[in-house]
Amino acid sequence: MRDLAIGTTAVLAVLAGPVAAGPAPAATAKGAETAKAASVHGKGRIAYIESLDHDIRFSVDAQQKPFTRPLPGVLPNGLATDAEGTLKFSHTTPDGFRGWAEAKVDCLVTSGRTATLTAVVDKSNVEETGTRLGISVQQGADGEPDRLGFSWGVVNIDPANLDEEGRPNRLQAGSCMAPAPFTTVTGGGFEVVHAEIRKTPTAAPVR
Repeated sequence: MRDLAIGTTAVLAVLAGPVAAGPAPAATAKGAETAKAASVHGKGRIAYIESLDHDIRFSVDAQQKPFTRPLPGVLPNGLATDAEGTLKFSHTTPDGFRGWAEAKVDCLVTSGRTATLTAVVDKSNVEETGTRLGISVQQGADGEPDRLGFSWGVVNIDPANLDEEGRPNRLQAGSCMAPAPFTTVTGGGFEVVHAEIRKTPTAAPVR
């Protein structure tokens, strides 16, 4: 497995692919107003300060699915930020090497035009299967470009957590954990749909 260096840590990337429209949210009750669900959709190329001559692309198709990932004995209802969808990325270096990954979204939270999400790697030629990655997306306004941040690169480092060669290990992101969107989207773009998180329902008593 070959690593792509971005700053002091290993780098991954996103193969841009077609973005499917998110499914219509379910009604809260018969005859009631349809509940809005948070989502992020889009694809784009970013400019990363450590690798400005590299082609780095992300594709996101994610929608919130509250309380659909129960954790027995801990969170029997799951979380309000439970989500589904796909994150893809690709990173092509000037010498022609292309790293890529596809990951399944498990968490999404939004605030206005900004969203953070995490996804667990399903397929990749540069990343271990099962690794959780975090990204943030900010939809631009008033002519400003979109922005994107990712949990590998210049963030998510514990100086005391070193590998055998004395380099900082890249830590796995916790659910919905991602840095501020620190890069600029130079091609394509993303759409963020905001929705307030819902209150956790009362768990049914165990019989």
